[in-house]
Amino acid sequence: MAIARFPSIVLDCPDPAAIATFYGALLGWDVKLSDDWADVRADYGQCLSFQKVDDYTAPDWPGQDLPQQMHLDVMVEDLDSAEAAVLELGATKHEHQPGTTFRVFLDPAGHPFCLCVD
Repeated sequence: MAIARFPSIVLDCPDPAAIATFYGALLGWDVKLSDDWADVRADYGQCLSFQKVDDYTAPDWPGQDLPQQMHLDVMVEDLDSAEAAVLELGATKHEHQPGTTFRVFLDPAGHPFCLCVD
């Protein structure tokens, strides 16, 4: 028997409210904000959390001087429509695109994430 149901993934960022709002809109999950912390939670329990870090420095992917350390893969049905949606939410498309079944973007805090064909 499992002790817990879902792990929460926590990302450092300069502005938890801004990043939580971005991912809440992207995933259609509920957003809960506090001073230096924000949660984005699915109806079934999965959670992304964001903690404020003073002097935050975004990763420099694909370089390794400031490595990404982790990234999120977001499954989508259509890459083109999902790309348009995340760009409107405030993401930027990374210039380095190493594959054809996924696309790499940066969230508003500079974390890399991929849209992947489901």
